[in-house]
Amino acid sequence: MYYYNVKGAALASLVPLEGFGPQTEPANSWRMFAAVPGDPVLGRGSFKVNHPGQLLAGHGLEALDASRLPGFDDGPTSALVNGEAVSMELDETVRQAIADGRLTALNTARPGWEELLHWSYHSDKKRVNILAIGDVGSTLLTGLKLLGGDAISSIGICDLSDQITARWEFEMGQINLPWNYELFPEVEVISPDQLFDCDMFVFVASKGIPPVGSQVKDVRMAQFEANAGIVKHYARMAREKEFRGLWCAVSDPVDPLAKTAYLESNKDGNGNWDGRGLRPEQVQGFGLGVMNARAAYFAKRDPKLASFLSEGRSFGPHGTGLFIANSIDHYDEELSQELTRLTVTANLKMREMGFKPYVAPALSSGALSLLLTLRGEWHCGSVFLDGVYMGVKNRYTPAGVETELLPRIPDPLFAHIQEAAEHLKSIL
Repeated sequence: MYYYNVKGAALASLVPLEGFGPQTEPANSWRMFAAVPGDPVLGRGSFKVNHPGQLLAGHGLEALDASRLPGFDDGPTSALVNGEAVSMELDETVRQAIADGRLTALNTARPGWEELLHWSYHSDKKRVNILAIGDVGSTLLTGLKLLGGDAISSIGICDLSDQITARWEFEMGQINLPWNYELFPEVEVISPDQLFDCDMFVFVASKGIPPVGSQVKDVRMAQFEANAGIVKHYARMAREKEFRGLWCAVSDPVDPLAKTAYLESNKDGNGNWDGRGLRPEQVQGFGLGVMNARAAYFAKRDPKLASFLSEGRSFGPHGTGLFIANSIDHYDEELSQELTRLTVTANLKMREMGFKPYVAPALSSGALSLLLTLRGEWHCGSVFLDGVYMGVKNRYTPAGVETELLPRIPDPLFAHIQEAAEHLKSIL
């Protein structure tokens, strides 16, 4: 291992780094960083390392599966550096940092990576701003108001209609417990210019939702072009404001819109990439929560699917490409396919009843998942992996965003996850 002092922070590397000054002794500080190779655009910006192999292969889907990562315990390990195979060893200092959960990987090919050397995690209450208070936004707002007193300091709401925001500020202001009037976060109306004066920005704006009874089969993708245009505007605004919080995509199609926000924020006035906008880990898509909850709904009602409730997982986007695994340890392809089909088509069943399917998404993918995120707890959401926003179990930690590392993902299931990634790449 090679160690460097970069702006007062400890940076480790598996290979010598040019232009980083003289090598130093291993640091004893709690926080530790590791330089990892990666594409400046499609690579992850930073992440918590929970397996040594992620120092070599932390940007792709294999980061989810310990059995597919390079192993440092089976003898000498080598990797291609500048086209040449370099032999390397992992020392005890880095191993201990990984075991302690205090090693953050930094993609040093990405512009502005040095800023993260002095980023610190704060567990205090956060300011949340919500854009668009329609059916989804108002339901999500109600959930945050009632359940977010421990994690949210206040909530700002913004909408094209002043009448709508006035209504919901008035409604929310009248929700209180008797004699305990500070328990719930206050809600206030804000202007568009104030949207990024917060820790968490929640994008719930939507345009052109196909009406109930329409013949549109993929309702989510029908919204992409219209909603992407709105996302681009607010992604550029986040760049101008030098936003350092979390940009949350809740509108459909969640996962492509999250990538749109990331890419557009990193373009200059001429549309050229410069990497000076949102880091990939600053953006997350919130659509998998309700898919996971829908899978649980069906699993509770059919004994043969019940394994999902204790052993299952959900992967992929909010819609086409989603895959539900009945179990990781006792994976069954047929059962998983059936549970996936039920989950993916659940929104259509609600439309057949004559209603828009927005309440469960607004709460399971929206309010509940956002609160888990703010609390640093495991939740279902889309993080940047393999150049797309992939829905997985993840959480935010003092060492960065952490994706669940499973001991082994069965080959058929991993193939479905790869298919989901390829589907997302075909969109954007």
